[in-house]
Amino acid sequence: MSPVTAGVLQLLALIAALALAYRPLGDHMARVYSSEKHWKPEKWMYKAIGANPAAEMRWPAYLRAVLAFSAVSVLFLYGLQRLQGSLPGSLGFVSIDPDQAFNTAASFVANTNWQSYYGEQAMGHVVQTGGLAVQNFVSAAVGMAVAVALVRGFARSRTGELGNFWADLVRGTVRVLLPLSVIGALVLVACGVVQNFSGIHGVGQFMGGTQQWNGGAVASQEVIKELGTNGGGYFNANSAHPFENPTPFTNLFEIFLILLIPFSLTRTFGRMVGNLRQGWAILATMATLWIGFTALMMWTEFAHHGPALQAAGGAMEGKETRFGIAGSSIFAVATTLTSTGAVNSFHSSYTGLGGGITMLGMQLGEIAPGGVGSGLYGMLIMAIIAVFIAGLMVGRTPEYLGKKIGTRQIKLAACYILVTPALVLCFTAAAMALPTPGRSMANGGAHGFSEILYAYTSGANNNGSAFAGLNADTQWFNSTIGLAMLLGRFLPMVFVLALAGSLAEQQPVPATAGTLRTDKPLYAGLLVGTILIITGLTYFPALALGPLAEGLAS
Repeated sequence: MSPVTAGVLQLLALIAALALAYRPLGDHMARVYSSEKHWKPEKWMYKAIGANPAAEMRWPAYLRAVLAFSAVSVLFLYGLQRLQGSLPGSLGFVSIDPDQAFNTAASFVANTNWQSYYGEQAMGHVVQTGGLAVQNFVSAAVGMAVAVALVRGFARSRTGELGNFWADLVRGTVRVLLPLSVIGALVLVACGVVQNFSGIHGVGQFMGGTQQWNGGAVASQEVIKELGTNGGGYFNANSAHPFENPTPFTNLFEIFLILLIPFSLTRTFGRMVGNLRQGWAILATMATLWIGFTALMMWTEFAHHGPALQAAGGAMEGKETRFGIAGSSIFAVATTLTSTGAVNSFHSSYTGLGGGITMLGMQLGEIAPGGVGSGLYGMLIMAIIAVFIAGLMVGRTPEYLGKKIGTRQIKLAACYILVTPALVLCFTAAAMALPTPGRSMANGGAHGFSEILYAYTSGANNNGSAFAGLNADTQWFNSTIGLAMLLGRFLPMVFVLALAGSLAEQQPVPATAGTLRTDKPLYAGLLVGTILIITGLTYFPALALGPLAEGLAS
């Protein structure tokens, strides 16, 4: 069987698995976020934090709860790292430096999981399991809560109430993420992923010295890292490490985990707004972009330009032979079209155009299918923009799901779209203009520029993957990327929740013969075009200086 055929079969098997899980998981999440009943463990949690889960919140209160919880999480994780040298189970590792501790705390709370350190050489068991793994759960649950609040904005009328953040946070963690993580961890352990609390061991001689390795609760962190679209690995090599991702099956299973909730949330959306066809339209848009990017990536990496690539059967530099080009390409697209950031190969070693595809996937806003929660609310923002454009073309006031898209709504949507590109381009320009950041680049020319552009694209879009070659463990990059991650995560949430509040206050308008049908293929096509055009106009000059220049020169 040829590698290309094997890759296509992997892709078809992945699509089939996602299709089987789509309906039951999507319906389950709709029931979770619509239920008025609270489980006993959930009641204990509410009592412990002093929250009233039955109290409805308007968008300012919902936003304050999101920001307060996230701020406390940053402080807790920062303090845990700074105290690591005094904690049991630290494996002898010292406390983390202040700038790196800030960067890591911001990263995991913002669901980015950017790592400027070697996990197996810096973080002990307590920080890994009690700090990083916990944030993998709750940061994902925060994203889901904000997405559900926006969906309620469409579903409700003549009220500004969006639900209760604490109830949404706890339910998302207890009823969705935890059960799926337990099942997924058992599968990974059965397939060879490490799960223990062993210390550091020496393993003979390697290149004139003793090679060392340590174990850890890897499987439990690996599953939520993928399921919650987090991406932070236990080891520096991330999902290329055999302790995290040992076989082609676990590789495909981890890709399945990455895509599972973001795709299924479209079913939840359709169920909660009372129109499943609307969910199908959003799903079709996401799936079109994802399949298109995957096919393009496989084509660029399988292309045999030059005798070296012909001998290797494609661009194999930086890829694990146990996964091959197909498994690596599917994983790279899945991780950059979501906000996961996990890697099973080095994106810096991809072809020029292949590296550009990973960057473009993040620059779309990670909405195909996007991060857990953030993908859905990002796509719904783009849906509002597409409806607005269609309304301009026919001279009609735009409507989406029976809600009029007026001046306030379009201003909030526009602010959402502008935040992340502004962060990416401004920080990249500053890093290229100043002398010190440029010294961290391992390469010059277009590829060196791509390293820095990728770093800020990854940080501001809350992805967390790296282009490799860039030494990001400096005060400049730890501080600026940390700021980009926090601003890129929480500023958009301000506009999403404000938009949700304004929509929930409206009285629905009945559909007429002139109403744009947003559950039809024509609208899905318009939405795909809107996404590509907006991204192209925003990022094309920067991409032309980096991956496009490199790809055309090769």
